[in-house]
Amino acid sequence: MSIAVTEDQLELGAAVSGFVARHAPVAGTRELFDALAAGGRPAHWAALVAQGLHAVHLPEEFGGQGGGLGELAVVLEEVGRGLLPGPFGPTVLASAVVSRAPAGDVRSALLDVLAGGAAAALVQPDAGLTATPSADGWVLTGRTTPILGLPSAEVVIVGATVTEPAGAAARPAAGHSAAARPAAGHSAAGHSAAGHSAAGHPAAAGHAAAGHAAAGHPAAGHPAAGHPAAGHPAAGYPAAGHPAAGYPAAGHPAAGYPAAGYPAAGYPAAAGALPAGGVVLTDEGAPRVARDGAALAGSGPAGGGRTVWMRVEPGADGVNIVVEEGVDLTRDVGRLDLAGVTAADDLGEIDAEAVRYLVTALSAAEVAGVLAWAVKATVEYAQAREQFGRPIGSFQAVKHKAARLFVAAELAAAAAWDAVRSLDQGLDQQRLAVGGAAVVALGRATDAVLEAVTLFGGIGFTWEHDVHLYWRRAMSLAALTGPTGTWLTDLGEAALISRRTSNVALDALDPSAADSAGTAADSAGAAASAAAESASTAAAPRADFRERIGALIDRAMQLPEDTLTTPGHRTGPRRTYLADAGLIAPHWPAPHGLGATPIQQLVIAEEFARRNLTPPSIVIGDWAMPTILAHGTPEQVERFAGPTLRGELVWCQLFSEPGAGSDLAGLATKAVKVDGGWTLNGQKVWTSSAHLADWGICLARTDPDAPKHKGISYFLVDLRTPGVDVRPLRQATGNAEFNEVFLTDVFVPDDCLVGAPGEGWRLTMTTLGNERTSISATLGSTDEEPIRTLIHKSAVKRTEATRALAHVNAYGAAVSALTIRETLRRLAGRQPGPGASVAKVASAQLHRDAADLTFALVGPEAAVRGGAIDVAARELNTPGQLIGGGTVEIQLNVIAERVLRLPRG
Repeated sequence: MSIAVTEDQLELGAAVSGFVARHAPVAGTRELFDALAAGGRPAHWAALVAQGLHAVHLPEEFGGQGGGLGELAVVLEEVGRGLLPGPFGPTVLASAVVSRAPAGDVRSALLDVLAGGAAAALVQPDAGLTATPSADGWVLTGRTTPILGLPSAEVVIVGATVTEPAGAAARPAAGHSAAARPAAGHSAAGHSAAGHSAAGHPAAAGHAAAGHAAAGHPAAGHPAAGHPAAGHPAAGYPAAGHPAAGYPAAGHPAAGYPAAGYPAAGYPAAAGALPAGGVVLTDEGAPRVARDGAALAGSGPAGGGRTVWMRVEPGADGVNIVVEEGVDLTRDVGRLDLAGVTAADDLGEIDAEAVRYLVTALSAAEVAGVLAWAVKATVEYAQAREQFGRPIGSFQAVKHKAARLFVAAELAAAAAWDAVRSLDQGLDQQRLAVGGAAVVALGRATDAVLEAVTLFGGIGFTWEHDVHLYWRRAMSLAALTGPTGTWLTDLGEAALISRRTSNVALDALDPSAADSAGTAADSAGAAASAAAESASTAAAPRADFRERIGALIDRAMQLPEDTLTTPGHRTGPRRTYLADAGLIAPHWPAPHGLGATPIQQLVIAEEFARRNLTPPSIVIGDWAMPTILAHGTPEQVERFAGPTLRGELVWCQLFSEPGAGSDLAGLATKAVKVDGGWTLNGQKVWTSSAHLADWGICLARTDPDAPKHKGISYFLVDLRTPGVDVRPLRQATGNAEFNEVFLTDVFVPDDCLVGAPGEGWRLTMTTLGNERTSISATLGSTDEEPIRTLIHKSAVKRTEATRALAHVNAYGAAVSALTIRETLRRLAGRQPGPGASVAKVASAQLHRDAADLTFALVGPEAAVRGGAIDVAARELNTPGQLIGGGTVEIQLNVIAERVLRLPRG
């Protein structure tokens, strides 16, 4: 899947993809490495500007397209996928920062210039520049860390740390130009305006002064042969407002440009302070270990000083740009060296922390595109390359590598999408979502593309193959965003004080809300009141839906807490109220649920989470009951739905057998027709909670002569029936949660056959498909709770523990975002994507990582049982998470063969 969710975004992504493929093919980019590194302008720039691609996010009043950061992220993903070269990324980064500045003359003038097509670069506060107040404005001094797009920039937006108290000298009001300052776009003596060379200061390499063509570069308005002039787009160029992807938008610090308070490892902070978590390379190249950790609070740089945002002219006196050799061969990078440069155009207050998050989120979108290319390229290679007379994609080792790469790419896209949408939320939500994207997308990208290199084999390690160019871009983005360790520390601390919410917009009537309305089951007292209110809630405008759901949950919380009647199952007045209100399984049709749409399910899940209340679980009943609701008789629905929701009836699943695990259709349990019903004989195994269950859903073969997947029927078995023998299987944990169940002449009446004889396999697909239907279980991960407990109640090392928490939090949030995106895709009328399969693999890996990380934190105490957290028990229970519901390896095969279309072995 791509980051795009809506039809408009999909069309935008397709347009940008076509543009990049036709006008910036990688083969052509290879011929421009030297020119690009020096700051040369690629040939597609004029058409890109003419169609407004660089201004998709800028206000319409300044010539922009009035789009949002979500659209920009879609474009960036496609630029990453197509490896678009040139200054687009740093340009939109700078312009987005300017667009978020307070209204004023400086902002207006700069937006005019940037919307007009000037290339730009962004210098963040912790890049190393300081600002000292003077009578003429600010005096800027220092040498920066590497800055993306600096050699090609005509406009440089600088965030600098104030070194002396403000007010020492008269300065223009923030956001307004000084009197002597030329208007943006017009050159003063010694200062080159955007696109115009000042006297004695030639334009950047590859840029002609106004009206004068540089060698090999046509003057403005005079296109070179084969290159459209500004205002005349070539065929295949996306419409205005759709910037080329791969470059973060203005206001979103380029990957690796730390915001105030978060210096990236290896990049010195202002005033000589060491950066958080990393090393500084001195002039001699000797590493010096930096301090570890960074504060979350504050919008200033690490030292706590105020930040000013200024415009700097690349050709001004005292401005020196040092061109560096970048890892990414398709873009320029350099350092800005300022020796007492005076700047008067103060843009006003811009939150440096928000800038950092913005840039990182959009960098994650670009890297998602890089990973998407890696998946596509390796799959195509695995389908075509043959060894031993077969495509290498038919070998299971290759399938699994490709499937894991696909999972990494899908999680990266989901995390990037979540990070970008958080930019319109509070800083606490940005810290969580963007921190997650820094870990899951940017932090994983380099290794993920390395996997692609190895899938190609020796040819992937050659200069001629394109995979190393994408690998280089992934490395560059990851490095410039800052070390993963620092992001993990920041995210872990943030996760301790706040939690990620989906914040679903409810600003219109859900078209399907009226259809989902129903009348909940009639009952007395509080349940009748809940039923009546929930029925009206289902048809309510979405603006009221959240409030009404919250009120229902609040009323339930006022009732006595439920009691534990069976291990893992609670019953009582609170659960009964929620069941009758339709809130335990809101996706079920009325009267037992609300018939809630996907978006309503998300809202309900959020309202439970806001109150730190976990909705009651019906466990296996959440797989069994949807099948009964869809295919059972009205009598079966009435008999089982209510008691299941109220916790009065516990289910188990009698599917697997000694000879039929992953190959479920190979089951041998037989059902023979007798008067009034059926007689079942056979053995089931690995049956979770059968020793606690009241009823089981059971597959048995009713026609032994039918083909393998036919002749199977779906039964409801009362486990108290004579002939049912449940024998617990003791696990490595010492507990007995799985069972083997022997069925010996067990009588099942006709009214406990679901559907018709022989329809069992079709009904089974409904059951298995509902394993992850309930959206309420997808908002966040419970795997992080033991780590939280260790941090609060034990003496674990805080830095290690918070980083472990961050890892689990980041991947749990990515899985949640993946599911939310699947929901939005369904709301947009598109077919479900591979999200469920990806989530299953990712969740299994998350369980394993969480158990390992928790175990590693405790040290010698993990050698004994008990304590605040019995970490050994969690580690020992990991196989149940990895095997239950189908092994990870089986799921990887499913992804490889059904999603990636690799050949069967």
